[in-house]
Amino acid sequence: MIEAIQGTAAPVVDRYLSLFGREDAERDRNSAYVDLVNGYYDLVTDFYERGWGQAFHFAPGRVGESFTSSILRHEHYLALRLVLGAGEKALDVGCGVGGPMRAIAQISGASIDGINNHPEQLRRLALYNARAGLAERCKGIRSDFMALDLAPASYDAAYAIEATCHAPDRTKVFSGVHAALRPGGRFAGYEWVMTDRYDPSNTTHRELEERILRGNGLPRLTREDDVRDSLAAAGFVDIEIRDVADEPGTVTPWYAPLTGHTDGPSRFHRHPLARPVLGAVVSALEAARIAPKGTTRVSALLQDTADALVEAGELGIFTPCLFFLGRRRN
Repeated sequence: MIEAIQGTAAPVVDRYLSLFGREDAERDRNSAYVDLVNGYYDLVTDFYERGWGQAFHFAPGRVGESFTSSILRHEHYLALRLVLGAGEKALDVGCGVGGPMRAIAQISGASIDGINNHPEQLRRLALYNARAGLAERCKGIRSDFMALDLAPASYDAAYAIEATCHAPDRTKVFSGVHAALRPGGRFAGYEWVMTDRYDPSNTTHRELEERILRGNGLPRLTREDDVRDSLAAAGFVDIEIRDVADEPGTVTPWYAPLTGHTDGPSRFHRHPLARPVLGAVVSALEAARIAPKGTTRVSALLQDTADALVEAGELGIFTPCLFFLGRRRN
C-alpha cells in the first residue's frame, strides 16, 4: 500500500465514509473537499495503478482498439484539439500520477506542468517522468486547483481529464485556469456529469449517484449545462461541449473494462468468477497484517463503485466522457 496509509487504512476509511450518507453530507464534502479528495486517493492510488494503470480515466473504444489504445487516443485527441506543439507550455489540471501528461508530452513535444494536491502521487509522478526521460519537460506542482497561484498568462494551453469533478465549484477552478492562459489559449478536457436521462425522482438513479459520489471522492455531480455555464462565467468563449461516449464509431462503451469481460488491466480483477477469490485473498492479507487494516473495505468499496458505474452507464444516466473546449479571448 502507499506510504501515506501504511498501517492506518482503517481510520482513513472511517473518516472518508463519514462524509457520505447524511442529509448534510454534501455541505461537509464541499467545505472539506481537500481532505475528501486526498483521503480518497490515500486509499485508492495503489488499487488504481495495479488495476487500471497510470492513466486514471475512462475512454470509449473504437473498432480494433485495445484498452491501452483507446486510453491513448482519448488523451491524444486533447493534444490535437488544443493544437499543442513543440516548445509550447501546457497545464494539466489534476494530473494524478501523470499518465496522460507523459502521453501528451510525447506526442506533442510540449512542456507540461501538472497540478496536484496529493504528495504521494506527486512523488510517483516525478519518478515516472524521470523513467520516461521527461523530467526536463514535465513536472508536478503541489497546489489546490480551487486556489491556483500561477503566473498570469503563462500557459499556451490547459487540459483536465476527469479531474475537476472533484471540485465543489467548477467556476472557481475554470477561472484560475483562464487567468493562467495566454490570450487565445485553449482549455479542453473530459468531465463527469449526470446526463439528461437522470431523473432525480427515481430512487434507483439517486442511489446510483450516491454510490458514484462515495466511491470516487466527489463532492457532487453536475449536468452538461452547468459545465458550459461555468466555462462561460470563467471568461471562456467559443465553447464546445459534447459527450464523446455517444459518437459514431464507438463499439466498446467506456464502462466495458469494468465488466471483466473485455480487454484491459482490470479484466481479471473484475471478472465475476475472480471477484470472490480476490476478496478472500485481500481479507487474508489483511488478517495476516501484510496489508493495512481496512484494505478489505477499500477493495469492497471500489468493487461496489465499479458496479454502480456500469449500471449507470448501461442506463445512460451518467458519463465521464463529456468533452469540453473553450478559448481565452485574444
